[in-house]
Amino acid sequence: MHPTFFNNKTLFSQKKTLKSQGDCLHASPSQAFLVETRKISLSLSLSLGKKDFCMEDPKVQRFPAQSALGTPIPSSSSSGLNLTPTMPDEESVRSRYIERLINANYHPSPSRTIYSDRFIPTRTGSNFGLFHLPAAPRQPSFSEGREDSSTSLYSTLLRTVLFGPESGVVSPVTPEKRSDWTIPPSRNIFRYKTDTSQPLQSLFPFGSDDAMPGVNHSPVKTPRKIPQSPYKVLDAPALQDDFYLNLVDWSAHNVLAVGLGNCVYLWNACSSKVTKLCDLGIDESVCSVGWAQSGTHLAVGTRHGKVQIWDASRCKRVRAMGGHRLRVGALAWSSSFLSSGGRDKTIFQRDIRAQEDFVSKLSGHKSEVCGLKWSYDDRELASGGNDNRLFVWNQNSTQPVLKFCEHTAAVKAIAWSPYVHGLLASGGGTADRCIRFWNTTTNSHLSCMDTGSQVCNLVWSKNVNELVSTHGYSQNQIIVWRYPAMSKLATLTGHTYRVLYLAISPDGKTVVTGAGDETLRFWNVFPSAKSQNTGSEIGASFLGRTTIR
Repeated sequence: MHPTFFNNKTLFSQKKTLKSQGDCLHASPSQAFLVETRKISLSLSLSLGKKDFCMEDPKVQRFPAQSALGTPIPSSSSSGLNLTPTMPDEESVRSRYIERLINANYHPSPSRTIYSDRFIPTRTGSNFGLFHLPAAPRQPSFSEGREDSSTSLYSTLLRTVLFGPESGVVSPVTPEKRSDWTIPPSRNIFRYKTDTSQPLQSLFPFGSDDAMPGVNHSPVKTPRKIPQSPYKVLDAPALQDDFYLNLVDWSAHNVLAVGLGNCVYLWNACSSKVTKLCDLGIDESVCSVGWAQSGTHLAVGTRHGKVQIWDASRCKRVRAMGGHRLRVGALAWSSSFLSSGGRDKTIFQRDIRAQEDFVSKLSGHKSEVCGLKWSYDDRELASGGNDNRLFVWNQNSTQPVLKFCEHTAAVKAIAWSPYVHGLLASGGGTADRCIRFWNTTTNSHLSCMDTGSQVCNLVWSKNVNELVSTHGYSQNQIIVWRYPAMSKLATLTGHTYRVLYLAISPDGKTVVTGAGDETLRFWNVFPSAKSQNTGSEIGASFLGRTTIR
């Protein structure tokens, strides 16, 4: 008999002891559990027959001590267990082993990370399906019986829901399927350490979170790249450096109108052809230009307070209207109505179908009117003046219905949002430097953005919820903003004077800027609309620098 093993005689003696203890009808629950544990141990021992039964850790293989010649060394202990004074006794060793047999997940040190052998990978992290080996069906033992088909289907479904579709039953591999298989390059066939971290999707009880409402699964969009240089530059001699004038406008027919001195020139963006529309004479000068919504007629405001209407296709003046006593620096169209603002602090509403020069006079500003814009629904007119005021008028009022007085400098830059009804943006001059947003429906001030320099002009994109602002000292920059976060998408530089003039192309992709450096620069800043007709291109192939007259 080996020193660390029991013989059959000892086992039979234990059988009698366990039987006597198990016959006790009034034993405590803990004693009953111990009796049942000893019964399991006895049944295992009897099933082994005359084979030796090890009572130590089954994961560690023990061999009897041998001498140098290979003969067993007799044990020095009389008990036959070869126990040291500090080792546990026979009863504790047996109980511990039985506990390990019952609990398959038993580990002596739960916090200790278990590594596999250097040369044998762990089976839990390996995917043997990548070897294209057919899965051999497991033969159920006699004691287990055969599993019901409904139970098998439920188990497969539950496993797929909890652990993903790859955890289901592997189907047999056929030659046709074998040719279609590909091994993912990111998979590790052999793993030498069991991964403890799990992806976030595995924490959800029903698989991935793709079907969860309110979760955004769209890929992160890369920021749009905006060219930092203009694709075209036009010379514009005699383009005035005057903050209160508006000398550039872009028509719906893709024709750019520019007031240079006492003349108005038209530049066709499709053909790059330059046409001289009019010459007002040596005693007159152009102070503002504005295209009608149809794109066929152009309004011209003069230094002596006149407003002229020109037919652009025939280069012929249709009408001249008075009313202002001083120069007309701002123009805005609303269908057949034309609004004009001047240095005389007044705004005139004109119906070009009527014989009268104007149908109403709007009073309220205390200084020169330098900004005018109708809303996209033609219901509200916004006006800005050198009195640092921003007023909102309706179609029938002669007094402003809304007054905003937060700006601390002249308000020339005005832009209505094409996306939100009643959303208005305005920019202040050198002493203000802010872009402010207003809700004309609720008469409220929404937000304010300090740009750090004079705000000369504003335009809202028709394709995306973004806007462009032009600035003065010290960088004379052009900034593309994303609304409502007001994050800068691009800062464009190139002008050497403050960028006073700004207009947007009919396709909504290009803006043109003008400055006192007598140049017009064309910038691609906005993406094309989803339903944009590509038949109206602006002739981007004509690169280089040309003159507009």
